[in-house]
Amino acid sequence: MSRVRADACPGVFAPHDAADGPLARVRLPGGAVTADRLRALASCAEEFGDGDVHLTSRANVQLRGVRRPGLAARLAEAGLLPSLSHERVRNVLASPLSGVRGGLADVRGLAATLDRELCARPELAQLPGRFLFGFDDGRGDVAGTDVCWRAVSSSTGVVLLAGVDSGWLVPRDEAVSALLTVAETFARDRGTAWRIGELPDRLALLPDGPRQPPQERPSRIDETVGRIPRDDGGEAIGVAPRFGRLTAAQLRTLAEFGDAVVTPWRSVLLPGGADVARLHAAGLSADPATAKLTACIGAPGCAKSLADIRADAAPLVADGMRVHVSGCARRCGRPSEAHRDVVAEPGGYRVDGRWTPASGLADAVARKGPS
Repeated sequence: MSRVRADACPGVFAPHDAADGPLARVRLPGGAVTADRLRALASCAEEFGDGDVHLTSRANVQLRGVRRPGLAARLAEAGLLPSLSHERVRNVLASPLSGVRGGLADVRGLAATLDRELCARPELAQLPGRFLFGFDDGRGDVAGTDVCWRAVSSSTGVVLLAGVDSGWLVPRDEAVSALLTVAETFARDRGTAWRIGELPDRLALLPDGPRQPPQERPSRIDETVGRIPRDDGGEAIGVAPRFGRLTAAQLRTLAEFGDAVVTPWRSVLLPGGADVARLHAAGLSADPATAKLTACIGAPGCAKSLADIRADAAPLVADGMRVHVSGCARRCGRPSEAHRDVVAEPGGYRVDGRWTPASGLADAVARKGPS
């Protein structure tokens, strides 16, 4: 694929010029964030942004309306900006329930290790901002990244390229090195490609060596919202902020319960558990159904949006299958898994391809039901 425009993936130093002001994206490799950093993000949202933190489908966070100088220095002080040169390429997903419940291998810590080694390799600063690493504990929930180590046992995994089994088996303790090797080759030979899936010969990214026959493995996304029994007998708690938006006060409430994991489904997992009543009092829902309704920012935050979709989507109920509401045909933030597609058009919406006026949106979604 030939690219004719530059990669404009936003960061802290190169924010996106949104309709409601500059948008800064802060990377959280593996979605992991300490309680202290939750508090730091809350303070940054209040001091530099619109007062809220917005979760993304890559388990990162965004600050909107960033008009005052000083954000980068504050983030660096909190340890959220460890590299000035690699800031936009620190894109790493990891199975959020790993080490908590289920999974073949514990991938906790691998994202942080890759982040450190990535930032130490100058040549990888040139990766596109859309390039995405993954560490999958075997369930397949983050297997669709550019390059992913997916566990096949507690100590061994296979390298996936654009979600496809390459046949390259790698021990867990060599997973970080293997993914960075692929990334280095991609950075050198990618031409104008932004993603591995755009290359005609993906296997050329792999080093020479023996391969196993590629296999198709089932994938599942386990629930990350609600009361989640841990494998050690304890209980984790997951919350789903409405449309992935957290106020500064809600961030501070989450921090009361220790470290957290932001998931690719715009939920937040508290592995150590939490007082659900306290969370509900702060406006944080532990109802799994809440996480099934997602939307882009819409108007007035986005100039391309044809409607204030979050206002229109407020009464919607996601009954069964996930529902994603988009303000235009770009469908920003849409889930990778199966979902119901609701897209704004002049005067109304198209629900799974069928047009309805805005006034009938709730009825249209309820009437059609899960696909």
